[in-house]
Amino acid sequence: MDLLGNLALVFVAGLVTALATGLGAVPFFLVDDVGDRWNVILWGLASGIMVSASLFGLLMEGLAEGTIGDVVPGLVAGVVLVVVSHRVISGVELHPRKYEEADYRKLVLILGVLTVHSFPEGVAVGVSFADLNIGQGPAVLGFTIPLLAVFMTVAISIHNVPEGVAISIPLRAMGVSKWKMVWWAVFSSLPQPVGAVLAFYFVRTAREFLPAGFGFAAGAMIYLVAAEFVPEALETGADLPGGGRRELVGGIAAGVVLMTPLAFV
Repeated sequence: MDLLGNLALVFVAGLVTALATGLGAVPFFLVDDVGDRWNVILWGLASGIMVSASLFGLLMEGLAEGTIGDVVPGLVAGVVLVVVSHRVISGVELHPRKYEEADYRKLVLILGVLTVHSFPEGVAVGVSFADLNIGQGPAVLGFTIPLLAVFMTVAISIHNVPEGVAISIPLRAMGVSKWKMVWWAVFSSLPQPVGAVLAFYFVRTAREFLPAGFGFAAGAMIYLVAAEFVPEALETGADLPGGGRRELVGGIAAGVVLMTPLAFV
C-alpha cells in the first residue's frame, strides 16, 4: 500500500477520534443535564484509559523498538512541550461560549488554541500506526493495522467523550441547538487527525526516532492526565460526598481494566 493510502487511513483514524467528541453532546438529546457524578466517572475512565494505554502500549512498544535511553528523552520532551504550550496560551481565555459567538477571525484563533490543546492526542494515534502494513495485526480493507493502533484509536475516542460533555454543558446553558452542540464538540478535536498524519509521517520517514516518538506520546498523555483530567474531575465533583474521589477512583479502575489486555498483545 502506498504512502498516500497509509496517510489517508491514519487521517481517518484521527477523524474518528475527533467525531467521538461529538458523542459527548448525545446525552443532551435525552436529558437536560448530565450529573456531576457521571462527569467525574467519565473523567476517571478517560484518565485510567490514557495512563494504561501509555504504560502498557506506547512505553512498552518504545522499549521494544529501542533502549530506555532512547525512550526517556522523548518522554521528557512530550511533557515539556505540553507544559510550554499551555503556558504560551495561558493568557488566552477559551470557553465554549465563545465558539458560538465568534466571527471567522476569532474561530481561526480558537482553532489555533485547540490545536495546542488536542494535538498530543493526535500524535499518540499517529505514532501507534508506525508499523502500518509492515508488522502484524488485523487485516482491514487491504491494510495490516497494528493492534496498538486499534487500542490507541479506541482509547483516544473514549477519552474525547467527557471532553465533549464538558464543551456541551455551557452551550446547553446558552440555548444552543443540540446538533450545533455536536458540531462544536467535534470542532474542538479537529486538530487530532492533522496531528496523527504528521506524527505518522515523521516516524515512518525517520524510523530511528520511533522509540523517542513513543516516549513523546506517552509523556504528553500521562502529563495531561495528571495536570488536566484529574484536576478537572475533582473540580467537577467538589460538591459530591467525599469530593467525588470515590467516583474518580472507580472510573480510573474501570479504565485500567479496559486497557489491561493491551499489555498482553
